Amino acid sequence: MYTFLICFLAGAGAGLGTGFAGMSAAAVISPMLITFLHLPAYEAVGIALASDVLASAVSAWVYHRNKNLDVRGGLVMMAAVLLFTLAGSWLASLVPNQTMGSFSVFMTLLLGIKFILRPVMATKEAMAGVSQRRRLVRSAMCGVMVGLICGFVGAGGGMMMLLVLTSVLGYELKTAVGTSVFIMAFTAFTGAASHFAIGGMSDLLCLCLCVVSTLLWARIAAKLANRASAAALNRATGVILVLLGTVILGVNALT
Repeated sequence: MYTFLICFLAGAGAGLGTGFAGMSAAAVISPMLITFLHLPAYEAVGIALASDVLASAVSAWVYHRNKNLDVRGGLVMMAAVLLFTLAGSWLASLVPNQTMGSFSVFMTLLLGIKFILRPVMATKEAMAGVSQRRRLVRSAMCGVMVGLICGFVGAGGGMMMLLVLTSVLGYELKTAVGTSVFIMAFTAFTGAASHFAIGGMSDLLCLCLCVVSTLLWARIAAKLANRASAAALNRATGVILVLLGTVILGVNALT
């Protein structure tokens, strides 16, 4: 019962973060499983990435069905992110004692506060004013930046993409989240596959519980997000990010 409760709560937090803000499930599930169920960190990250795959995929489908997903821009950015994450990881291996594990938590908090105080009110009409070619070039350049940072720091992919899509590329918030979860579905699959290939199968009970809970709450959050107004979605996204960031900080303090 205790394992079920922890996995359900971890999945609920991860699913809400994914569906509303394109947040990676690993930021929520990993510290919960490590702290309360004492799973090895590598195994916990593998479970979190596996949970992220279906949750991001179903969220992306909901956003796509509501015409809030830029597939072309997402594919270009995804290719750049995957390639330069490897480059960033290689650069990080050259720097001794580089510890940036709390980066994604502070990114979550700051981004949540940003959405509350300075909401993203860009429209699809404004997005359409930028040529497709220019948007693709910018997507590639931003993907390089996000990939290098995530590879070097080791965290914060979902948050970095959302920040870049809204603040740099000028995406309307729903389209930014939809594009972010679209990219995260592929990056999470790549990460989960490599984790299971290297470290073997994880705890099946925890894996199944986290996958189901994350998937359920991500679908609920994505449906609510696509029905909400821009102002309401900004507030909801900001509040959820601040709450999740605070909870993760609290969980990390227990370790």
